[in-house]
Amino acid sequence: MEELIIDDNRIAITNPDQIIWKEQGITKLEYIRYLLDVAPYLIEHARDRLLMIWIYPHGIEGKRIEKRSLPSKAPDWVSSTLYKEKQRILLNNKSTLIWAANYGALEFHVPFDIYKKTDFPQELVFDLDPPDDQSFELVLEVAIELYHLLNSLGLESVPRTSGSSGMQIFVPIAADYTFEESRKINEFIANYFLEKMPEKLTLERLVEKRGNKLYFDYLQLWRGRTMPAVYSPRAKPKATVAAPLTWGEVEHGFVPSEYTILNIKQRIQEKGDLFQLVTTNKQNQGLDEILAFIKH
Repeated sequence: MEELIIDDNRIAITNPDQIIWKEQGITKLEYIRYLLDVAPYLIEHARDRLLMIWIYPHGIEGKRIEKRSLPSKAPDWVSSTLYKEKQRILLNNKSTLIWAANYGALEFHVPFDIYKKTDFPQELVFDLDPPDDQSFELVLEVAIELYHLLNSLGLESVPRTSGSSGMQIFVPIAADYTFEESRKINEFIANYFLEKMPEKLTLERLVEKRGNKLYFDYLQLWRGRTMPAVYSPRAKPKATVAAPLTWGEVEHGFVPSEYTILNIKQRIQEKGDLFQLVTTNKQNQGLDEILAFIKH
């Protein structure tokens, strides 16, 4: 057993030598050290958002367990808040992050709003989901078109890998617009793309009805729904993570499997935190003009 002292709290790491990602030989302790490397950035995205963790008791190939409420046996120093009569986990510090990882969490998912101001999302998000693992060029094509559209609307955006097969585009906004208002913009843009690229994308939520088209998901932006926190690992064979990108990298082209637990630390050292427009240097962009245009 390994013991770490995080934020003055002692955490006994159980089964530190357990192999979690077999292909890369990543142990539980190495995974936890990765989380400590990215903690300042991951926590800034997750702060004050009601955390959902995914636990994989039988490995990443097995069934996942979703946890939102604080377990009764959790230490009293784990960050949490009472929300709708349940004690919910808040990922607000390193010790809570490492406690969750030791508890078995492999993925960290957060909603779009903070618990202090529910119903007002902090960002617009578009999720681009390809029909299969061989269609990522289509994701890149649609992402670049979306970038140019958002630019034409005067909106800055940050692309990132989902850590799975697709991409997500984040548009930081002032938390002054309800989910209904924000969703109107997402829906307007999604329908614009459907008219522009009907042969390449779909708005069909049911997987079996999408065919070979990219799913342009604008519906995830809603109350209680979540996205992986930035730099969160994913329970995928190559130990991929939700990694922010530059638009130059998107235009140049890449594959999602390039960004893993093994290389993100060096990437941040070289490029800095590319997600800061959403977090530490948040751009509180207004949507009034766009909403007025849609209305009329």
